[in-house]
Amino acid sequence: MLVPLYEAVYERLDVGTGTRMLALGCGSGLALLLAVSRGATVTGVDSSCPERLALARQRLLPEPWDTRARTASPAPSHAPAVRIVDGTPQDAADDRAPYTLVTAFEPIGCLTGDVEELVGLLTAATPLAARGAPVVLTGWGPPERCATSSVLRAAGKPADPPRGPGCWRPARRDDLEEVAHRVGLRPDGSGRISCPFGYADLDSAVRGLLSTGLCDAAIAATDRNQVDKELAEALHTHQRPDGTVWMPNVFRYLIARTP
Repeated sequence: MLVPLYEAVYERLDVGTGTRMLALGCGSGLALLLAVSRGATVTGVDSSCPERLALARQRLLPEPWDTRARTASPAPSHAPAVRIVDGTPQDAADDRAPYTLVTAFEPIGCLTGDVEELVGLLTAATPLAARGAPVVLTGWGPPERCATSSVLRAAGKPADPPRGPGCWRPARRDDLEEVAHRVGLRPDGSGRISCPFGYADLDSAVRGLLSTGLCDAAIAATDRNQVDKELAEALHTHQRPDGTVWMPNVFRYLIARTP
């Protein structure tokens, strides 16, 4: 669903055969797949969701997974190199050459603690990048322009008032700039991209939003059935006469440079 965001960033930064990309929070690997299709060498790192990381391996790694090395067997010489790392940015260190691009495509701006989490990831990752390399940060747009934001807020009601990381919070205008400043990165451009979320029916929409992990705090505060109910009720507003669910959203990205 964030494909328009990935494509806009890659086009702006001219991602291609000379790109060595480190993707933080790579999830199911769709952003990596698009970068590989442009000829980039990619390393994805994540430790938050084994199921999504398994899907990334299926999408990107034709060779058997080596659980001992936590990476795949080397890609054929005719194909761009791909690594999927289950761990931290430090585990993605590559002594062949520094990374020329770092991406953090998991949007911040809807959960408490997400700024601090991203600051920690980038603090560990930026030393692995070349001097002046672009670092891409992404965030949710204003709540009034993100239909999904209002749905997540409704689903997060069981966890209100916020008591810790993972509870819903509204996006702030300067979230991305705050992260860049705290990590010592130099802002070098930004943009906004429309990324609507569409689902075949209400049940698919509920499953899709639950799979993002954005409702985990609410589930922990009550139970899965209660959150399912809150999501379904909030999604009814966005259900079309044919049963499909459509939520317009705007996401923001910031390009910053390493020192």
